[in-house]
Amino acid sequence: MKRLTEYLNSKFIEAANSLRPKNAAHRIVAYVESYDDISFWRSVFDEFESDKFHFEVMLPARSSLTKGKKQAMMNMLGKAYGKNMIACVDSDYDYLLQGATSTSRQLISNPYILHTYAYAIENLKCNADSLKQICVQSTLNDKSLIDLGQFMKLYSEICFPLFAWNILLYRMHDTKTMSMLKFCEIVRLTSFTVGKPAYSLQQLSNRVTHNIKLLEKRFPELIDKQKEVEKELTSLGVLPQETYFYIQGHHLMKNVVLRILAPVCRILRNKREEEIQRLAYHRQQYNNELASYRHSQCDVALMLNKNTDYKQTTPYRKLKADIESLLHSLGNKKTDETEQGL
Repeated sequence: MKRLTEYLNSKFIEAANSLRPKNAAHRIVAYVESYDDISFWRSVFDEFESDKFHFEVMLPARSSLTKGKKQAMMNMLGKAYGKNMIACVDSDYDYLLQGATSTSRQLISNPYILHTYAYAIENLKCNADSLKQICVQSTLNDKSLIDLGQFMKLYSEICFPLFAWNILLYRMHDTKTMSMLKFCEIVRLTSFTVGKPAYSLQQLSNRVTHNIKLLEKRFPELIDKQKEVEKELTSLGVLPQETYFYIQGHHLMKNVVLRILAPVCRILRNKREEEIQRLAYHRQQYNNELASYRHSQCDVALMLNKNTDYKQTTPYRKLKADIESLLHSLGNKKTDETEQGL
């Protein structure tokens, strides 16, 4: 009995010790822009945690409440720069500007700065292929009213030429002719009817075409350059059918995706409640079932914000490749340092 007790105590202590943080692993501090980003980057690094590498995600400063992209990237300067400390930021337009600004140059050239490739985390959460599942989770109704993935792809293809104009002008440091705010106003969904999705796309196409004609008239010398930018964007991974990944994230979520999901979910809920009413044997059963259904529903905006079904998207795969490359580089450096020590 005594030996059994000692054995159990030993196993308990061994198990308890295994709960401690991986102190032996190489610790990498990852600075992020805001509180909201911590959860996203934590989920990203979970795939890469091992006995060799351990990530700690935190805000840029321990001694102040200063946040933001610039602050996160500033922590990369001086002695903090390198294998023990990295920055994790939204790409915004900086990746697509391809060195046209100092921030862009730093972002695309520094292996210790990881970025989303998509404009922001919100864009990844709006992954077109996951939108139906968002509606199902919100309404508990699996009926299909519209092909949401196809709608977003058509939306993106319409926006792509004007988006290329927007990037071209920003690369030329012209942020007034087609500001990001103006671009977002043009590509927002002004109206959406579940039964007539083509009408919304036609309205969008008319606005985009009109503004492209205005730009071509004002800058005829840039028409060929715009075509070159379209080709370059495609080579950077910006596929025309995925333009929505690179549009300002908050705008995309609020003025495009939720404009679609809100009426879709409203109809799906109504259909489910009508079904409950039709199948109920009596009033009490109807009231009980209806109360249970309404209690089980979730707000579609909340479900969209919690969406994690984006790990097969083009931007996320590129981010994952950057992390793999970084860890491979750090692993080689660690080996070299060990050999030099010997």
